[in-house]
Amino acid sequence: MAFKPETPYLTVDGIINVQNEKGEFVGIVLIERKYPPIGFALPGGFVEVGETVEEAVIREMKEETGLDVVVLRQFRVYSDPNRDPRFHTVSVVFECVARGEPKGSDDAKVARVFKYGEIPMEKLVFDHSKILRDYLNDTNSVFRNKV
Repeated sequence: MAFKPETPYLTVDGIINVQNEKGEFVGIVLIERKYPPIGFALPGGFVEVGETVEEAVIREMKEETGLDVVVLRQFRVYSDPNRDPRFHTVSVVFECVARGEPKGSDDAKVARVFKYGEIPMEKLVFDHSKILRDYLNDTNSVFRNKV
């Protein structure tokens, strides 16, 4: 019998900053999940075999929000074994920008834009409130001062 190591699942999450047609900051995209755990979340999902994390975040953002994103930078990696109640995941989080109106699809029941001060932190699932607090406190965030 061959040894098969048990490893965490690799995922990506996107912090999508939405701009209007003039390039002005509108807000950040959150999805309302269709499946447990139910609540709001950053759009994201699993990296597929043969795919880079950058390709995965672009694909997942399109699948869940309908938006074509531009990846600005890798923000951070989150790997707490308890970050997802279903199983151990490691998420590479990206800061992205897009224009347009998000529309929930795939695993997202709804996709909405929230201004930073209106993010429903208490309704976020996984560790997404921690991710967004880290992001809002990050001095390198492109849109942080655009509220």
